[in-house]
Amino acid sequence: MSLTDLLFGRPLRSSEEGGERLGPSAGISVFGLDALSSAAYGPEAALTLLIPLGAAGIAYLIPITGSIIILLAIVYFSYRQTIEAYPTGGGSYTVASKNLGAFPGLLAAAALMIDYVLTAAVGISAGVGALVSAVPSLQPHTLLMCLVILLLMTILNLRGVRETGAVFIFPTYLFVGSLLITLALGLVKSLAAGGHPVPVIAPPTLHLPTAALGAWLLLKAFSSGCTAMTGVEAVSNGVRAFREPAVKSAQRTLTAVIAILIVLLAGIAFLVRAYHIGATNPGEAGYQSVLSQLIAAVAGKGAFYYITIGSILLVLALSANTAFADFPRLCRAVAEDGYLPHGFASLGRRLVYSQGVYILAALCAVLLILFGGITDRLIPLYAVGAFLAFTLSQAGMVAHWRRKGGTRSRRSMFINGVGSLATAATVIVVTIAKFADGAWVTTLLIPAMVIVMISVRRHYDHVEGEISNPIPLDLTNLRAPLVVVPILDWNKIAQKALRFALNLSAEVQALHILCEKDAGDFCKTWNRFVKEPAERAGLAVPHLVVLKSPYRFVISPIVDYVLELERNNPDRQIAVLIPELVERRWSHYFLHNQRAEWLRALLLLKGNQQIIVIVVPWHLTA
Repeated sequence: MSLTDLLFGRPLRSSEEGGERLGPSAGISVFGLDALSSAAYGPEAALTLLIPLGAAGIAYLIPITGSIIILLAIVYFSYRQTIEAYPTGGGSYTVASKNLGAFPGLLAAAALMIDYVLTAAVGISAGVGALVSAVPSLQPHTLLMCLVILLLMTILNLRGVRETGAVFIFPTYLFVGSLLITLALGLVKSLAAGGHPVPVIAPPTLHLPTAALGAWLLLKAFSSGCTAMTGVEAVSNGVRAFREPAVKSAQRTLTAVIAILIVLLAGIAFLVRAYHIGATNPGEAGYQSVLSQLIAAVAGKGAFYYITIGSILLVLALSANTAFADFPRLCRAVAEDGYLPHGFASLGRRLVYSQGVYILAALCAVLLILFGGITDRLIPLYAVGAFLAFTLSQAGMVAHWRRKGGTRSRRSMFINGVGSLATAATVIVVTIAKFADGAWVTTLLIPAMVIVMISVRRHYDHVEGEISNPIPLDLTNLRAPLVVVPILDWNKIAQKALRFALNLSAEVQALHILCEKDAGDFCKTWNRFVKEPAERAGLAVPHLVVLKSPYRFVISPIVDYVLELERNNPDRQIAVLIPELVERRWSHYFLHNQRAEWLRALLLLKGNQQIIVIVVPWHLTA
């Protein structure tokens, strides 16, 4: 077994794609991890901004969470309808482009792409943050741990959707089960104590208020808490990954994900207030995540605490898989429309869109390095893209139902219309609240990406217009080409190239570069090994052209000669045969000069339709 097969698995046939599809149980772990794991950092992101209010700040988490849950329910109904209306996937991009036009579709695509990159980075950094909370001595190694997890996630996702789902099922359900047990136990204790339970391990004392309550602070806390809604569009993007009936399987998965998320958000908000738990400053000594404090307060720091924290770490880190599952699929949909390089639409060895995985991993690594792997530093960039995509998707569904007509369509159009207005308002709030903290980066990146995608489409349209040929084969003025063969020394490689050249044309020119250090004996060698055998065989003798190079340049004189030959023969094709050595081992590549590759590149760059470059390889046997 090769190392590639060991890391990524054996290549899969196209006919095996059906076996790679997922059911609802595996779909939750593949497409729902981002949404579910956001329960671990969404409430904390809101509480972090409420730190200046001290103990009074935690009381506002419940109304903030309530507002988020209402938005979540609206978005749920919208995406449930999207899955049924567009079962081929594509989510917000497909809905917006088909109903609102190309530009809104690209806007949604750019917003989602940025959101997915942030999803991967935030998920991994939040997972490491959970580990650092339990083991503070690991804090200096935060970034290194983030990058190692990213590498493992990349390799795992390149192995295929089904294997990824199988790996993620256990940690997903362990995470959900552990948190539900924590919330149930905390709720029972709270009710038994009349709403004032005694913590097993008391959370850090909340500081006295250092700022007064204001609408601006609440808006900022709400906008940070809205990160708990990211990832809910993932199922609608990946409908094609589900087993038949794909629509029903996707809808069941979405329902389960949203229901669990609502329970987790509501339970955390209630118990945070009951146990008087506040956020601590990330990146500082003594940092503890809100969930770490909550679990310790409800159940202490025994085996259950470490099992739960371990599951949170796993799920937060693995929540990046939602981005790895959806980012390549979104790129595939955009590439099929010609707005991204076509390679994004090609399936790799394990029936995944490999190029999308590579690009996502690279961008995520850059983000983690820039922000040191700290979740709180990434949060201000988050949610703008997600809510913009929500808005465009629901506005697109309004147009879809309006065009479709009927009683059911009017009801659905009303739901999507309300959702569109609500999420549009949230986009404005989140953008304004987070603009100075980093959201300005997202607001600049989205239009920049749209411009890039439009440029890609224009390039493809230009190429298509230039190479299209709706006419029969032109058989006029057919003539053998002028053949040019660069030869540095007489050897087996040069002989192979000349033999092939004589098969193409009777007009062959051999170019030899004569440097000052050369003795000039090549002409004698040429007469003996080429000219005399050709004359005896009654064949046209290749014409030897010797070019002097006082500065020891080899490639430039050849390129200049070919271009001059092309100018002097505007009615002829020029075939340049380049002899090239092919090494058996990759390590031997560095032991030889790569003049053939440079020559080919320059001829392709500077040449035109008349110049044809042909590589004549000589394969080494050892």
